[in-house]
Amino acid sequence: MVQNLVEIFTDGSAKGNPGRGGYGIVMRFKGKEIEIAQGYRMTTNNRMELMAVIVALETLKTNKYPVKIYSDSKYVIDAIEKGWVFNWQKKGFKGKKNEDLWKRYLKLHPKFDISFEWVRGHNGHPENERCDVLAFNVADSGNYLVDEFFEEYQRKEKGPLFG
Repeated sequence: MVQNLVEIFTDGSAKGNPGRGGYGIVMRFKGKEIEIAQGYRMTTNNRMELMAVIVALETLKTNKYPVKIYSDSKYVIDAIEKGWVFNWQKKGFKGKKNEDLWKRYLKLHPKFDISFEWVRGHNGHPENERCDVLAFNVADSGNYLVDEFFEEYQRKEKGPLFG
């Protein structure tokens, strides 16, 4: 293990897709560990997977150390590692979901030396399992934030959600 490496483990959850959801994060640096989790009243699994990565990066107080992000989300990792998100950006995100979150990520991306590692979900990886529990629990917590961008998108596309 590299001593000056920030390790970030993330997971997202949605009960119903869309539905109540949340994200869980475990961050580790120089032997210290913190956990972060937040629930949303209406969201999607992919939004929560991406939100976990964004919130983790926004939480960092410095960018002078390399960051390794572990995720079970092929959506997030492939979009970044295969460069899809940078092409989506060039094309104005036309027809792409989660534009608001991708734009938020793209503001953070150049500030950090980030690498990603995909981990198989629900496969006994201790930190991924912990993030899954965190995300699952906050999705049922009743302590929800409102994913305003998503809910507005849903209203426009499908009509009122909470009628």
